[in-house]
Amino acid sequence: MADKAELQEAIKAQGEVVRQLKAEKASSEQIASEVAKLLELKAHLGTDDGKHSFVLKTPKGTRDYNPKQMAIRDKVFNIIIGCFKRHGAETIDTPVFELKETLTGKYGEDSKLIYDLKDQGGELLSLRYDLTVPFARYLAMNKITNIKRYHIAKVYRRDNPAMTRGRYREFYQCDFDIAGQYDPMIPDAECLKIVHEILSDLQIGDFRIKVNDRRILDGMFSICGVPDEKFRTICSTVDKLDKASWEEVKNEMVGEKGLAPEAADKIGEYVSMQGGADLAEKLLKDPILSQNKQAYSGLTDMKELFKYLELFNVTDKVIFDLSLARGLDYYTGVIYEAVLTQNQMEAQPQKQQNDHSTDEPVSVGSVAGGGRYDGLVGMFDPKGRKVPCVGVSIGIERIFSIMEQKAEASEEKIRTTETQVLVASAQKNLLEERLKLISELWAAGIKAEVMYKKNPKLLSQLQHCEETGIQLVAIVGEQELKDGVVKLRNVATRGEENVPRANVVEEIKRALQS
Repeated sequence: MADKAELQEAIKAQGEVVRQLKAEKASSEQIASEVAKLLELKAHLGTDDGKHSFVLKTPKGTRDYNPKQMAIRDKVFNIIIGCFKRHGAETIDTPVFELKETLTGKYGEDSKLIYDLKDQGGELLSLRYDLTVPFARYLAMNKITNIKRYHIAKVYRRDNPAMTRGRYREFYQCDFDIAGQYDPMIPDAECLKIVHEILSDLQIGDFRIKVNDRRILDGMFSICGVPDEKFRTICSTVDKLDKASWEEVKNEMVGEKGLAPEAADKIGEYVSMQGGADLAEKLLKDPILSQNKQAYSGLTDMKELFKYLELFNVTDKVIFDLSLARGLDYYTGVIYEAVLTQNQMEAQPQKQQNDHSTDEPVSVGSVAGGGRYDGLVGMFDPKGRKVPCVGVSIGIERIFSIMEQKAEASEEKIRTTETQVLVASAQKNLLEERLKLISELWAAGIKAEVMYKKNPKLLSQLQHCEETGIQLVAIVGEQELKDGVVKLRNVATRGEENVPRANVVEEIKRALQS
């Protein structure tokens, strides 16, 4: 008992350490380390019967999904996969972990979020951070130069999760990529069209797709006086403009990244610009920016991109936004991000009715992103052979969160199974007849169920159908057996008809179609 008392005291003391660190707003790594110690102490605390007690919970940043939530997931996945297939994509899969060196140096400042695993048989491994780098490794390894593929799988980030906003440590990504040497901006425009189609089909609210080009950004940094070696780190800071004010971003550039204040001010003038093809035209006439070769190439391609987007009828949702940076190192050309928007009046109800800014849509979260990464495959190829690539990733977890909220707010009942028919009995001792019939239905491809009781009550069987949304009941009874029929009951209308036992499969198929 003395040992147990000492352990409880140690747990209490360690709990106080964790609380103190949280109160002092210590780093997430330090807090996580002390929490791990606390959990280890708790694991050693035995119960009175000698068993170890443990906390029943999922790891931080992860969650379980119940059948209702999985039904919503399936609906979302079906819409997304349907769109990918409509655009001619085939699918692949890659391991959930990669060699650590495969992932190192590809994500810029986000590299600190990679989950490293312990040495396994002489290999240093890491959980995949996204699906793009494994795809590039796959292309180089298999010497593939042309493919249009989609990949839906889980990825892992050692992030500080905000699960209420759809940020997790384990989550799905839905990627669509086009690899190959093609004429400029045609594949890029198709990726944006795909984002437009998916977000429209999901009906989760109004959205905008922001586009920019890394070459324009790099050209802009160059003429503003950013040293070449600071391009990527300044890019990561600019990428925070969707969550932070310009003043905060400028302070990070100058205070943390060592950029000259006048250079930051020049960047500020450019990143405030938004528009469409007209902005590309305007910047092509900018006497300083247009003289930069990279910026000129990016702006010329942006004009071409908007021409194709016009043909695809998606320009109503697309904005050329010079503040869009996307922090990942591997982007080389066009970049884009889709955000859900809402009216300022909804987002900030405290504003006055006569405030004209209430008509402007504000971002409520990114739900898709991507861009062109022409150099990534070459990083893996022994001879440095490049395969131009462009792709998009759908932010599925945030979409799930929104769909779940919509489902909870509506009265619509969500079916968690696809059962079409329940094979039921009206009297006792008819289990064998029910099993014979359901076996025939399964053989015919009909989705059917039977109650797992020898003598279930008919009322219980009918209630099960109403609760789970089953459309038809095939009732076997003593009289029906004598007459050589099966009674088909429509659960919604409660209408019934007798059909010949020999024709029951065809009659059920006909009833389901109608």
